Amino acid sequence: MSRPLIAYIDIAAMQHNLSVVRKEAPRSSIWAVVKANGYGHGLERCARAFIEADGYALTEIEAAVHLRDLGYKKPILLLEGFFSEHELPVIAHYDLEFAVHSEEQIAMLESKVGAPRLKVHLKMNTGMNRLGFKPDQYRAAYDRLKALQSVQSISLMTHMANAEIAAHPQLAVAEQMRRFEEGAKGMDEPRSLSNSATLLLHPEIFSNWVRPGIMLYGGTPGGKTAEAFGVKPAMTLTSELIQILDIDKGEAIGYGSQYVAPHPMRIGVVACGYADGYPRSAPEGTPILVDGIRTRLVGRVSMDMITVDLTSIPDAHFGSAIVLWGDGLPIDEVAEAAGTVGYELMCALSLRPHIVER
Repeated sequence: MSRPLIAYIDIAAMQHNLSVVRKEAPRSSIWAVVKANGYGHGLERCARAFIEADGYALTEIEAAVHLRDLGYKKPILLLEGFFSEHELPVIAHYDLEFAVHSEEQIAMLESKVGAPRLKVHLKMNTGMNRLGFKPDQYRAAYDRLKALQSVQSISLMTHMANAEIAAHPQLAVAEQMRRFEEGAKGMDEPRSLSNSATLLLHPEIFSNWVRPGIMLYGGTPGGKTAEAFGVKPAMTLTSELIQILDIDKGEAIGYGSQYVAPHPMRIGVVACGYADGYPRSAPEGTPILVDGIRTRLVGRVSMDMITVDLTSIPDAHFGSAIVLWGDGLPIDEVAEAAGTVGYELMCALSLRPHIVER
């Protein structure tokens, strides 16, 4: 390895975060959500870190098959279900559970006479308006699935749109739950309702299965900081200073010459850019740590480099340690500065940084 850009993945932190889920939902089983390559942390790494979870949830059937091939026997849930009837034999062979959210999926199941017994999670659209049957369509979908010999079990699920907002003016959690209860009336089946935000901010809602995602990786689902929720950062992205230069008042920095020095400044160049997963949208002022001291981004983010203000850090030198996010600098703070969310920064990490477990 030559380029000094390293993403440290903290397995102990991930295990700690899972323990927080257990504490918050002691009567529930846990789907550890490991979609999108474990939110950028590595699928196999996450499967090991979350071995004490009751199952894994993801969206990619190839990833689910890979976990089975590695020997993982826990339940695995496909959160978007299947996309083609050709996937059903694979699902049956590898004993995968899956969401059903559309008329087309039910029709494909109905056409597979004599198919193996399958484990279905029937999704209700309670206002998110992505996937699922609306409450007044839910009973009919449930009855059709119940009539199929190929269906071994049915669980009931929905997804909260605004769990991090205490009283959303348009669609509050209480309204989504009212719709869910109305649509699922009389159905005595296991429920899967709570994502990270619902789990942490609405403990009054009971789920037989909870589906934590972002909190397992040390990010906040909203409402409070990750630290306030008691979760620890699992990913720390680090680099080094590769150049230091002094510039005069009135000199510009970076592409477009957008940042102009208001006074003489000391500038550091960091080996990290948008090709590594650092957000190109990060503006001047985005926080960064240099040798543990907080400073700020100046100038436009380049493909391979960013520039930072060292004026108040006189001891900074070639090779000084940089933290772009993680230990000491919450990923959500960087994301907020860049106008995005911590989820995106985790998932956008490219293949270029060297990954090190610790």
